Amino acid sequence: MQLLLNAHIHTLDPRRPFGQAIAIDQGRILAIGSRDEILAEFSGRGQRVDLGGRAVLPGLTDAHIHLQQYAFSLQKIDCETPTIAECLRRVAELAHSTPAGQWILGHGWNQNDWLGDFGSASDLDAVAQDHPVYLTAKSLHAAWANSAAFQRAGINAQTADPPGGRFQRTQSGSLTGILFETAMQLVAQVIPEPSPAQIAAALRQAQEKLWQMGLTGAHDFDRQPCFTALQMLLDAGELGLRVLKSIPVEALPQAVELGLRSGFGGDLLRIGPVKIFADGALGPRTAAMFQPYEGEPENRGILSVDGEELFETGRVAVQHGLGLAVHAIGDRANHEVLNAFDQLRELEHKKAIPNSFPAPRLRHRIEHVQIIHPGDAPRLANLGLIASMQPIHATSDYLAADRYWGARASNSYAWRSLLNQGTRLAFGSDAPVDSPNPFWGLHAAVTRRRQDGSPGEDGWYPAQRLKLEEALHAYTAGAAYAAGLEQRLGMLAPGYLADLIVLDTDPFTCAVEQLPDIHPLGTMVGGNWVYTELPLSG
Repeated sequence: MQLLLNAHIHTLDPRRPFGQAIAIDQGRILAIGSRDEILAEFSGRGQRVDLGGRAVLPGLTDAHIHLQQYAFSLQKIDCETPTIAECLRRVAELAHSTPAGQWILGHGWNQNDWLGDFGSASDLDAVAQDHPVYLTAKSLHAAWANSAAFQRAGINAQTADPPGGRFQRTQSGSLTGILFETAMQLVAQVIPEPSPAQIAAALRQAQEKLWQMGLTGAHDFDRQPCFTALQMLLDAGELGLRVLKSIPVEALPQAVELGLRSGFGGDLLRIGPVKIFADGALGPRTAAMFQPYEGEPENRGILSVDGEELFETGRVAVQHGLGLAVHAIGDRANHEVLNAFDQLRELEHKKAIPNSFPAPRLRHRIEHVQIIHPGDAPRLANLGLIASMQPIHATSDYLAADRYWGARASNSYAWRSLLNQGTRLAFGSDAPVDSPNPFWGLHAAVTRRRQDGSPGEDGWYPAQRLKLEEALHAYTAGAAYAAGLEQRLGMLAPGYLADLIVLDTDPFTCAVEQLPDIHPLGTMVGGNWVYTELPLSG
């Protein structure tokens, strides 16, 4: 048993919002109250830890992250640079110390930070002619490769664009080196795959970084190799994050054959929804839009599935107890997804799906919801859908949103509008697209400003700002609800799992400018300190 004393506890439990002390045993919370109440009830029992008046919150969950990609991004070139020249300098530096023929990998470039200029294969050839180079964009919906990488993949100017993707080409038809959407896979598939043991080792290091940020849970959207590695960590007793693991739609037939259902598993690792892509992303202008991108009259993005196709796939998933998590960024993509969910909810309500498993209403979700037509916005709440959104995307993307969506950007990243209509929010980062630091996300949610203060004191479309408690709810109870764990996670209350963080600064009393700098001093998962800078004695 542990007694955490002398704390300022924000429980996020509306029945008892505050406390000074907490009793924990066998991974769960026994009681929360004043110091005198806890000591009187548990006198002479357990280890006492004096927290010195520090703030305590429930553990935070990143409700949309790519764990394997994030873990390996920590080992790649950081391409999020202010200029192309600096990115190329970093490629050259790594190439100089890497044996010829080995892959050079990087992540994070954004042509919108380079005045809209994409790099080229010849740029990379000039600094790494003896290496295949593959650099993924910040959005993860585009990549930049050199000639050696194309040669390894057997790609040339005669290679046709794959369904759902395309190669950027010059006016003469030659390849520039930029790949969009599914075209990326043609190069990615020839890069040597890490072994499960290598993935597990990378995840082990990544979870330590996530603990240091205050994260105790993650909803992962990577693929089968990541799931295998997570199971390896679980079996070894080394998994210290609560992970909800999605199923890629291509694996839906196998999941059905095995009888897997959303919610299967334990409190550390459980099956989540089936992940489906409806469109691309804003950065490469592949998000599916009703109207063309500003200055690109022929470009309305790429719609991967329409409402009818999604409905047919969703009907199979729902029949077998599997929820859906659908990536939709553009307003047209969100419209098509809502149409599909409208039909699916009608079938669920009428119990009109033959042989379906008698289960509670499935926790369907839309991932990102970055821009939505005003007429569609109320439909998420009406259909009981979760808006799984990433606040930090708004501050990262606002310049691109203004440039390519124009006045339509007023309907983007619309957390306040969705919340006011009754939509449940679950917040994350989409790391490695953006930093998984939840305090950066909280700052974005409550200010709509970058950390340098831009675009101004009121923030970008300030009507969409949230209150701190509302944003925290999306990182705690909202994420727990999306995972079907709201009866034991998402707040600090008796009977709940003992997942909590101790902070150096109280987010409820500090200036909003200090939110990104908040530093967890201790992170507890299931009553165990997985990371701490605290003196653990009272």
